[in-house]
Amino acid sequence: MRLSILYTENHRTLSLVAILDVFDSVNRFMVEDGKEPGFEIQLVGIKPNTPISDTFSAYPYYGIQDAESKQGVVIAPAFKDYDMGRNLQINAPFIPWLIQSYREGAKLLSCCTGVFLLGASGLLNGNDATTHLEACAAFSAVFPEVNLIPEAVITCSQNIYTSGGATSTFHILIFLIQETCGREYALRIAKNFAIDMDRNNQLYFEKFRPSIVIEDKLVQQVQKVINERYKELKNVEDALDEIPSSRRNIARRFKTATGMTPIRYLQKTKIESAKSLLETTNKDIMEIMISSGYQDAKSFRELFKNFTGLTPKGYREKYAMGLPA
Repeated sequence: MRLSILYTENHRTLSLVAILDVFDSVNRFMVEDGKEPGFEIQLVGIKPNTPISDTFSAYPYYGIQDAESKQGVVIAPAFKDYDMGRNLQINAPFIPWLIQSYREGAKLLSCCTGVFLLGASGLLNGNDATTHLEACAAFSAVFPEVNLIPEAVITCSQNIYTSGGATSTFHILIFLIQETCGREYALRIAKNFAIDMDRNNQLYFEKFRPSIVIEDKLVQQVQKVINERYKELKNVEDALDEIPSSRRNIARRFKTATGMTPIRYLQKTKIESAKSLLETTNKDIMEIMISSGYQDAKSFRELFKNFTGLTPKGYREKYAMGLPA
């Protein structure tokens, strides 16, 4: 199977290296077993004369006008940064090529923020997708017709595959290898790269670090009240009491500016505080619940699991790193 890896402008080198390493490895395993390599790997860039890093000089490179992808797989690696407006602008020539490749029977696969390129093609409209948790709000704002599933590690819909952040790349590549080469090679790759196959949620990786809105002073005021007083706020109404505007107006402007409602912002702020205490202290969970602004244990547990996919106890077991008693 022909594997076309996009040599995008401003790509994340680690993402590209990981993709190549995985498919080089599966090819090597197949040759060791007396078989033909499963994948014919090529890099595809915008221009035929794009300078290629020495790291990738061993792979054949083609400009999009010369590259053949019919019935193969096309992979978009992650971008180096979160300036997606610029990333899409400088990589726009890929979009018609992606659309044509898909129409000719190619599978499309994105790693992490590479999904923005697939989103710009329009091919994801009405289908599921995922990406890095920190890019979800931006993606939904630009591509509202895509069914974004932030918690998903991978998605597969209509021969288009997407993955969440960072190491989720390995999960989607292993999934593709299982489809094309069989379960045996998928498991060998998982073991070779020490990837746990049972992860089906990426919510617990999120770090809630909201930016303060500069353009809207009313929204900025609400953020300030929540950020400074979340421990004492019983509900979002307490945060809005001193804001000189109607609840409806505040909610509308807040969601436009931040991508979420004021109540969700308050909840995420409280849960982020609890996560930090679970990671860095030996306080018992009830004490952490109260320190984070909650009084009801059932409500706290339900919200914590909703936002992280784990119970407070499970989160501590995963991230406390053996703190001494």
